[in-house]
Amino acid sequence: MKIQLETVITTALNLLDEVGVEGLTMRKLADALGVKAASLYWHFTNKQALMDAMADALMEDVARKDLGRLSASSTWKAAVSTTAHEIRRALLSRRDGARVYAGTYVVTDNVLRVAEALIAPLRGAGASTRLASWGAFSILYYVMGFVIEEQPLVDPNTTPLAVTSHQGVFEALAAKAYPHVFAATSDLLSSDFDARFHMGLDLLITGLDVRIRENLPESSL
Repeated sequence: MKIQLETVITTALNLLDEVGVEGLTMRKLADALGVKAASLYWHFTNKQALMDAMADALMEDVARKDLGRLSASSTWKAAVSTTAHEIRRALLSRRDGARVYAGTYVVTDNVLRVAEALIAPLRGAGASTRLASWGAFSILYYVMGFVIEEQPLVDPNTTPLAVTSHQGVFEALAAKAYPHVFAATSDLLSSDFDARFHMGLDLLITGLDVRIRENLPESSL
């Protein structure tokens, strides 16, 4: 029995919420669909191909605003920030979403639309193609890395990391020999992930702004 591709992907994402990326197998997906595992190979030759499709689906709702209208109504910084926040929300929408996306290199309309939404405002602000593209990917890598670290702490479907139970040991060790780490304990262990994400993103955007204003030639980047 051949199952519709959209049904397979939706079921895979739902199963991901239940079992996580390690627990997601072609056999478990076939069981959830009520078919034989061989039936899945109509669509995907292996698990990586399935993960690619799931990564594409995660970007389905990102950067759907018209780029022209967005550029006209906001600065390039706001446009880039908006897309970065949308990517973060999309990756957080599914258990291990960032880990699924980080392990892929997908060439689809959804993924290229997101790339366009990051690169276009930068080029419009005067960035070279290299600065715009590498800068856009630096932002994407930051978002993925941040969510990979954030998700085990905030996702109710995952086993939480025992950060608070380690706080005493952390403070005791830092107090002995690492005074600057000790002074930053409350910030290092802060659970205000929205504020932490915004600050890191702002640092990247500020750095890009400096490069654009310097108008450095591509050969020096």
